[in-house]
Amino acid sequence: MASAVLVMESLTMGFALLLAKDDASSTALWLGGILAIVLLLTPGLLKRKIGFQIGSVLQIGLIAYGYVEFTMYFLGALFAALWIIAIVLGRKGEAIKARLIAERDGKTA
Repeated sequence: MASAVLVMESLTMGFALLLAKDDASSTALWLGGILAIVLLLTPGLLKRKIGFQIGSVLQIGLIAYGYVEFTMYFLGALFAALWIIAIVLGRKGEAIKARLIAERDGKTA
């Protein structure tokens, strides 16, 4: 679920770059492009703890891009909330899965 959030953010960042291309400086466009690419590559790292840390830092970058494109303040906050929800629900799901596996293994032994 968290990987889907990052891919959606990458696509949103791409559209924000299209909106900002006429008014923003080349540096802001380059930084936005780098942010979009890193957002697209980060789901591959979510099997490790560092992936979630990088994803969390990228949420701040997405909100900060609101300085260039104002709507990104709102979209960044929305995606940050989705990111937090995905992590919380993922942890709950993993705990339930571990409990069910432990119960199953306890009954078969």
